[in-house]
Amino acid sequence: MAIALVCLLTAFAAADSPRPNIVFIFADDWGWGDLSCHGHPDVRTPNIDRLAREGTDFHRFTVASGVCSPSRTAVMTGHFPARYNIDGHFAWVPSNAKRNMPDWLDTDTVTLPRLLQKAGYATAHFGKWHLANDMIPDSPSPGQYGYDTYGAFNCSGEQMPVHEDAEHAIEFIQRSHQAGQPFFVNLWIHEPHTPFHVLPKYRWRFRNSGLDENDEIYAAVLSHADDRIGEVLETLDKLDLVDNTLVIFSSDNGPARARPGTPLALSYDTATGAGFGIAAAKGITAGRKGYKASLFEGGINVPFIARWPGKIAAGKVDQRLMISAVDLLPTFCEIAGAKLPESYQPDGISQLKPLQGDVSDGRDKPLFWKMKGNGKPGQADSFHWVDYCIVDQNWKLISDEASSYVELYDIVSDPYEKQDVKESHPDVVAQLTEKLAAWKATLPPKPNPKNFSSLRD
Repeated sequence: MAIALVCLLTAFAAADSPRPNIVFIFADDWGWGDLSCHGHPDVRTPNIDRLAREGTDFHRFTVASGVCSPSRTAVMTGHFPARYNIDGHFAWVPSNAKRNMPDWLDTDTVTLPRLLQKAGYATAHFGKWHLANDMIPDSPSPGQYGYDTYGAFNCSGEQMPVHEDAEHAIEFIQRSHQAGQPFFVNLWIHEPHTPFHVLPKYRWRFRNSGLDENDEIYAAVLSHADDRIGEVLETLDKLDLVDNTLVIFSSDNGPARARPGTPLALSYDTATGAGFGIAAAKGITAGRKGYKASLFEGGINVPFIARWPGKIAAGKVDQRLMISAVDLLPTFCEIAGAKLPESYQPDGISQLKPLQGDVSDGRDKPLFWKMKGNGKPGQADSFHWVDYCIVDQNWKLISDEASSYVELYDIVSDPYEKQDVKESHPDVVAQLTEKLAAWKATLPPKPNPKNFSSLRD
């Protein structure tokens, strides 16, 4: 009888406990090495470093593409973006048509914010969108995907100024807290994407650093982004929400890089305005091969720092857990108690228990990538030739379009991809090539025309 009473009281306590809030900070082109806690010699990121001290720094996180739009598609849907023919960034309509892409993410697909919204969460998006494009005026707004409120750029309609993201996120957090409602907020910051919209006070911060102008601009924009993240963290402090809020910092892909000798000049973006151009893109990968737009680790292995006091270990570095962007939807839904539709089959898996420290032997489901490569394979400085990739347990196979050229890496023992071992493991190459071919056969040959702009007519 006593045991039954204890169980009953425990059940009531669990029912009354507040559901956790989720703040997902997604940077744009932020390289793995662009953090002071990752050893950057010049950049200082004290607020992101704070997340690392108070949470766990997961070193094996990968996004689902080397560029923006497909990477964000994976977060939103829990699916590999190739399932939607989203293999590159959304641009203006002729470019999308030429690359066999739709003009926006299908609004009828299962999305993370819509699932959390149905579970009783207040949902918001502030910052970059790029699941359509500002040059496609009839594309759906972020609100049509399950957000109660949003402010965005790289979308249809009015473009939110890039530096107002944290301000709006703070207001949303305060309103949700006052209403007693759990909240999910995307803070998808612009930095450090071009153009670099650097403010004078942040240039001043690095005036005596000894950096050249390009590096100074890059450090300044990262410092500004880190300050805005700090403002959001301070809001959670003031509202006493820290212990009940999962905060994640990550990036949509690796850092951009200019060609050697590119002069510093102003550039203009239709969504965000004027700023310094690609010459100031000085991000680093801390030894990982390749950069943005590559399926080598420099393009897809990005920072992933998670803080959830009492649930995720503090001050820990995890170099083992292989977590992917497609895992975020099932993971966040399990955290929030949101049910997945019976007809929905995610490509990702919930990583809730591993995030909390449960030992795992690795993921049972392989990860797949598809991008349109360019350049010649096999050259030491050629990073962008890869069209397909599969990661299965410790093995990573990269391939050109026809699988006529492949490279194989033991990504666990060789995370910097220094040694191609295909010659010594032909059986592994054969197995992964077969799995990759089977996955490719499941992909649609063309996008659904209902996701085409009227500008295609």
